[in-house]
Amino acid sequence: MGVALRDIIADYKMPVTWENLSGVAAVDANNALYQFLTIIRQPDGTPLMDHQGRVTSHLSGILFRMVNFLEKGIKPVFVFDGNPPQLKQETNAERKKLRDLAGEKYRAAVERGDDEEAYKQARSATRVDETVVATSKELLDLMGIPYVQAPSEGEAQAAFMVQRGDARFAVSQDYDTLLFGAPLLMRNLTVSGKRKLRGRVVSVNPERLVLSEVLAGLSLTREQLVQVGILVGTDFNPGAAGVGAKTALKIVKNGEFTTKLAEKCPGFDPAPVMDFFLRPPVTTEYALAWGHPDVEGIKRMLCDRYDFASDRVDAALERYTVKSGQKTLESFF
Repeated sequence: MGVALRDIIADYKMPVTWENLSGVAAVDANNALYQFLTIIRQPDGTPLMDHQGRVTSHLSGILFRMVNFLEKGIKPVFVFDGNPPQLKQETNAERKKLRDLAGEKYRAAVERGDDEEAYKQARSATRVDETVVATSKELLDLMGIPYVQAPSEGEAQAAFMVQRGDARFAVSQDYDTLLFGAPLLMRNLTVSGKRKLRGRVVSVNPERLVLSEVLAGLSLTREQLVQVGILVGTDFNPGAAGVGAKTALKIVKNGEFTTKLAEKCPGFDPAPVMDFFLRPPVTTEYALAWGHPDVEGIKRMLCDRYDFASDRVDAALERYTVKSGQKTLESFF
């Protein structure tokens, strides 16, 4: 997912403490839901489910992570993907094939009792479907957390909202958000904590990327950063074979983007991809209002319908109370 720019922007990823993250956060909803579905699983890869076999990992992620956000003074607004652009059809088709293959490997691993392989393949088979999106929006409504329906890519809409000053920063794991022009990107907010990675437990902490610092450090314009992305490959084009981020950076800085692209990707016109990153479809038709949470409604949905433990839900909702009893859930807003 996203564009592989890590090798050239690693030096610009700065650690940040939760105490410095207050303000409105435009959350790339589909990306966050994918993270919740991927991470919140049993050791054998089985996601959280109710007695009917309905997946509930995303609902758990929304409840507990958003309570954590609100405790830290972060006011989240979820930004959902709209219709994918024509440019993304090939990528989506390829991803579906890979997910289907991973699903087959997951079932085979479960049958032979290989929990480690099952966990790996289950993560790879993760998908954010219409039911996940619909139930997520229902829970957000009950929690009083606003969401925006983007006309196309959620990262683009989130970036626009930060540019416009309606949000302080965008929240996503994908570096595409920078190509879409997000002035400030926060990563690891939906996945922070102890995580199992390649068989070992690691600590994942919040980090920030400031677009102006990245561009200044790399001596690039935003248009040139998009060119680097196009050479490496994005969700909207496959990229040039054998060209990684460091090589792409050299090509662009040497003024060889057009010639190298023509050489390695004959017949490919980068203009539509460039235009999509620089002028993506976005909307101004949204209202950001954080309402009072419907505590009883949340409990009916999660406990009565989806088998959440009532004591855990109660404990999560009680965490809205600020330490020392200065504010309550009702007065937070």
